[in-house]
Amino acid sequence: MTSCGVYVHFPWCVRKCPYCDFNSHAVRDEGIPETAYVDALLADLESQLDPQGALLQSGGAHAFASRRIASVFLGGGTPSLFSPAAIARVLEGLRERLSFEADVEVTLEANPGTIERGRFAEYAAAGVNRVSLGAQTFSAQALLALGRIHAAEDTQRAAEELHAAGLSNFNLDLMYALPQQDVAGAIADVERALALAPAQISHYQLTLEPNTAFAARPPEHLPDDDTVAAMLEAARARLEAAGYARYEVSAYARAGRECRHNLGYWRYGDYLGLGAGAHGKCSWPSADDERDATTRSADVPALRVRRSVQARDPRKFLRDPRAALSVIEVTPAERPFEFMLNALRLPEGTTRLEFERATGVAWTVLAPALERAGAAGLLIGDLKRAVRPSERGYAFLNDLLLEFLGPGQAASPAMHSP
Repeated sequence: MTSCGVYVHFPWCVRKCPYCDFNSHAVRDEGIPETAYVDALLADLESQLDPQGALLQSGGAHAFASRRIASVFLGGGTPSLFSPAAIARVLEGLRERLSFEADVEVTLEANPGTIERGRFAEYAAAGVNRVSLGAQTFSAQALLALGRIHAAEDTQRAAEELHAAGLSNFNLDLMYALPQQDVAGAIADVERALALAPAQISHYQLTLEPNTAFAARPPEHLPDDDTVAAMLEAARARLEAAGYARYEVSAYARAGRECRHNLGYWRYGDYLGLGAGAHGKCSWPSADDERDATTRSADVPALRVRRSVQARDPRKFLRDPRAALSVIEVTPAERPFEFMLNALRLPEGTTRLEFERATGVAWTVLAPALERAGAAGLLIGDLKRAVRPSERGYAFLNDLLLEFLGPGQAASPAMHSP
């Protein structure tokens, strides 16, 4: 039986970071409507599992009702602003309505500046067994430039609490290419992170995303491209030497500690998306072959693929989660790019069998893009059976992905990680 995931979005933060392009909103004076929001999350769940609902009608109920949940990701925003009791209520509601794997992975995103001592033990008791901690950097100067509300000492204390609570399976987010940062500073952050013994370290370059404060007013003294490349290579070497294997373009983990939820995204798996601004995806065998001439193949079963998109505004979501939900049909012509956008983040790449099973589209549709990417040195492997990014392809991943973008297509909805 194919498993799937659940993503639950909590859209509030103490304040909005200037580099963040996720759906997050600063907490207002009246505080977070914790009880009302959990009520709305459970109502959203009910409506999406309704066989007559827009997402699952015409046979799509099978996408979640008959599958087991392998992972739950509580993302944001800052989910750790919600009490352990509220998180427990969400997880209990999911368990009542869905079948969980015995070893289900349950991740909570947390900001070191919003955790009280001892609280991680309460989150663990609520059902959380993995945490993603937003350290970003251990430099006081850089934390200030990034608009973070915590200090390096808060990250140290949070890591100690995680170990004490039995939550040793935790990720640390690190950013590099920060204002005034050099290679030595980037490696110093990696060393501080390693000293806290996380299961995973996510190593992201600071990018100036559209519609963020940094995009409108970029910070001064950002490192040049050569320095950024040197930071990445030095950090990669140090992480791998410490026993953290790179299993995704920005993620390094100890053996067996890779994030199951994110691997589901990157393998084009299905997941239920709940909460303001959340996205979801479901697929199921189609009774009708809706493929056009460019994607048709008699030996590849037809699939339906739909994405759900919830309203970003928490107020609209709170008023009526069912009415706020919209559904998008992902056509066969759109699926190759969606699939490769995710699969090529993995160093092992993908195979013909994986692609055809996940998309319902013939591998031969990829042939022109595979040939171009191979000729450019961005892909390696047997172009008829299995491909993976080359070192050059990983270094220029956006260029590689653009080879698969069809006319008029835009990138898929952003997915939360790590």
